Amino acid sequence: MTKRPFVRLAALCSAVLCGLAATAPLPALAEEQAFRIGIAPHTSARVIIEQYQPVRRAVEAALGRPVEIVTAPDFTAFARRAVEQDYDIAVTTGHQAEMLRKDAGYLPLLTYKSDFRAVLVTAAKGPYRTVQSLAGTTVLGLSPSSLVTLWGQHWLAEQKLPNIQLRYVSAADSVAQLILAGDASAGFMSLANRAKLAPEVQAQLSTVAESRSMAGRVYMLNGKQATLAEPLRKALFAFGETAEGRTYFDANQLGGYRPVTDEELEAMEPLADEVRSVLKAGK
Repeated sequence: MTKRPFVRLAALCSAVLCGLAATAPLPALAEEQAFRIGIAPHTSARVIIEQYQPVRRAVEAALGRPVEIVTAPDFTAFARRAVEQDYDIAVTTGHQAEMLRKDAGYLPLLTYKSDFRAVLVTAAKGPYRTVQSLAGTTVLGLSPSSLVTLWGQHWLAEQKLPNIQLRYVSAADSVAQLILAGDASAGFMSLANRAKLAPEVQAQLSTVAESRSMAGRVYMLNGKQATLAEPLRKALFAFGETAEGRTYFDANQLGGYRPVTDEELEAMEPLADEVRSVLKAGK
C-alpha cells in the first residue's frame, strides 16, 4: 500500500472517531448509506420489521436509495436515540413526537386515521376484575416514557390505589403473557396492540379502563432531511391509495394516513415534558 491512500484512510477514520466529520460524506459512502426509519418499540422487533416492510418499500421507491426499518429495546432508548439524530424518520406516539419537534428539530409528516387509545387489561377469569381489586398488586407498563404507561401512571394516581408496584416489560404481548400466567394483576397497552394479540389471547383478557383518544403514531422527519418533507409526504399518501397500502392499513387497523397538526402535538406537551424528565434522569 502506498502512503497516500493510507493517509487518506487515517484522516477519514480520525474525523469520524473524533466526531469532526462535518463536511458532506464521500459520494460512494453517501450512496451506500441507508435511510433509517425508526419505529418506537410497541411490540417485538421481529413484528415491527415485518409490519413496516410495505412502508419501507414505498419510501425506498420514492427516494431511490436503500431504506431500513430499525427500532430500540424500549421507548426510553428510542427517544434518546431519536434526540441524538439516529433516525431519518422517527415513528412514535404523540408525546415523543412533540418532544422531538420542540427539542430535536424533527418535522411532522403525517399520522394514522385510527384513534390511539390506551387500555388497562386484566385476566378475564382472574381475581382482579375491578379497579379496587388492584390495590397492593403488580401492574405492568411498557417503559417509563411510553404513552400508554404515562397515561396509566396518571390513571393509577387518580384512583388512589395503595401499594401498587409498577413493573416495566418490553412489549404488549409480554404484558398479556405475564397477566395470564398470574405474574401481574393488570397491564397497560394500546388498544391497537390489544387487537393485534392472537384471538385466543384476546378472549382471555378483560378491559378495565380505557383512555380518551390521543395523538398516536406520528411520522417525524429529521430536520436534516427537511428538503424531503413534501416528496415523502406525497409518496406516503400515494402509497396509502395502493392495494398494498390498503392491505397494510387493514391488517394493522390503522385506517389510512392523515395530516397531523401542530395543535394536536402541542396538546401532548405535558407528557412530552415527562419524557424529558425520564431522559434527564437516565432511566
